[in-house]
Amino acid sequence: MKNRNIVQEKSYAFALRIVKLSRHLSEQKKEYDLSRQLLRSGTSIGANIEEAIGGQSGKDFLAKMNIAYKEARETHYWLRLLRDSGYIEKDEAASCLGDGEEIMRLTGSIIKTMKQKD
Repeated sequence: MKNRNIVQEKSYAFALRIVKLSRHLSEQKKEYDLSRQLLRSGTSIGANIEEAIGGQSGKDFLAKMNIAYKEARETHYWLRLLRDSGYIEKDEAASCLGDGEEIMRLTGSIIKTMKQKD
């Protein structure tokens, strides 16, 4: 059985949530600009983690993981802005924010571990 990669799985599940939320914002709330920003950053997290996993070197892995962390921070910003402007409900925002914060903790921990190896 293949080893599970938790950050890979969680970032993919998070991207799916972000895609659905972005679609909801566009179709139901008629909000296009913020939802596009959210979609871009929220799906980029997992894409960069995938690139990190397939990286050519430790340095490449670390660079992509750093980008994933930064995209998670940006997504956190857009979710807070959408919550505070009333586009998404507080409980939905809290759930998404919690998932994003978990991904930030995981990627941050991976980055810290990789830097200690250098």
